Amino acid sequence: MADEISKELRKKYIPMTETTYYTLLAVISARHGYAIMQYVSELTNNRIKLGTGTLYTMIGRLTTDGLITLIDNDSGKKIYQITKLGIQLLNIETNRLQAQLENGRSLLGGIKNE
Repeated sequence: MADEISKELRKKYIPMTETTYYTLLAVISARHGYAIMQYVSELTNNRIKLGTGTLYTMIGRLTTDGLITLIDNDSGKKIYQITKLGIQLLNIETNRLQAQLENGRSLLGGIKNE
C-alpha cells in the first residue's frame, strides 16, 4: 500500500515533539509560515512560540518526509498543508497521547498534589 507508514517514519516521529505535533495541527488548514507561528501560539495560549529557525527547519524536514506539502498559490507566500501521510501519523500520535493521558488520570485520580 502506497500510503503505509514506514517503520523509519514511525521511529522518527513517534513519539512526536510538541512543536512537530502543533505544526502538523496548524497545517490541517493551509497556512504560510508566519500564520503557522501565530496559530500555534494562539492554540497553546502562548505556551509554545515557534521561532523562524525552528519552524523552517521543521518545515523542510516535514516536507522532505512527505508529511506536509507546499501548495501552489498566487500570493507569493509559501503555503503549506498536511498530507494524507501526515494526517495518519498525527492520528497515531494523538491516540498514543490519549492513552497516556487516560493512564495518568486513572492512576493519579485519587492522589492529591502536596
